[in-house]
Amino acid sequence: MIKKTRIPVPAGISRRRLLQAGSAMALGSFLPLSVPVSSATGVSNKLITRPIPASGESIPIIGMGSWLTFDVGFNQHARAGRVKVLEAFFERGGGMIDSSPMYGSSPQVIGYCLQQIANQPNLFSASKVWIVGKEPGQQQIRSSLQKWQLPRFDLVQIHNLLDWETHLETLQQAKAAGQIRYIGVTTSHGRRHQELQQVLRTGEFDFVQFTYNILDREAENELLPLAQELGVAVIINRPFQRGALFDRVQGKPLPAIAAEAGCQNWAQYFLKFIVSHPAVTCAIPATSQVAHMNENMGAAYGALPDPAMRKRMAREFGRLI
Repeated sequence: MIKKTRIPVPAGISRRRLLQAGSAMALGSFLPLSVPVSSATGVSNKLITRPIPASGESIPIIGMGSWLTFDVGFNQHARAGRVKVLEAFFERGGGMIDSSPMYGSSPQVIGYCLQQIANQPNLFSASKVWIVGKEPGQQQIRSSLQKWQLPRFDLVQIHNLLDWETHLETLQQAKAAGQIRYIGVTTSHGRRHQELQQVLRTGEFDFVQFTYNILDREAENELLPLAQELGVAVIINRPFQRGALFDRVQGKPLPAIAAEAGCQNWAQYFLKFIVSHPAVTCAIPATSQVAHMNENMGAAYGALPDPAMRKRMAREFGRLI
């Protein structure tokens, strides 16, 4: 691996704000975050959605993760900030919010925020079960529902494959009873992709969640094609490699192809690469800042790269790092 030289960031300037400035120079102007993609590219500013294969229901291609970012406990100032983040998410058309019992106070904070926001037309609630045993699993799902303060979840996923056969039976019963709408399974570990493939072939799942980004592309070989073959909706976690992708391009302007793809910043470059894969239903970047949420949601508008452009985007990114 080539060692990267990091450019120091001046005091008071965020990492992504510095990247945005470099991106704007590459595009020839400093574009406000609130400007629709169509203003800069001339393409449609309609929200892009993808159908869930199991039902045909469409959801926005950009959702929101909550690991670490919403784990703020009872800090009222931090909670107020997360309400603003979610408001921006819904204002830009966001739908899926993903959380887990292993994410600390995130479920409670999400529930608090949702109670403060009247307008949430696209809300698609996605939780997880992450425990061993049938009764503990049932109790954990009930507890999560109470924390979110919702009558039911849209999606409950078996987190990191833990005791998946036991929980799959529970979730199938809950779905049949109308207590949840969809069933999923997840992993955030690339080393478990082979196991995940076996689980997908064995069980009947509506959704699968795993890691995929412009650098971690192992899933292109077997997992993404398999999900597409089986008709399973795909949620992508860690789209920014926990922020490491921004570190790799720190101080570097967007390549010229970004303008062709309708990308105003690196966040949109990374996200549009992901969601333009035909097997991907939704990507769930996490953030605690309104400005970053607006950048992320910008990837849900405008044109998506075609296969040839995706290859060029990956190639240009590879040259930079």
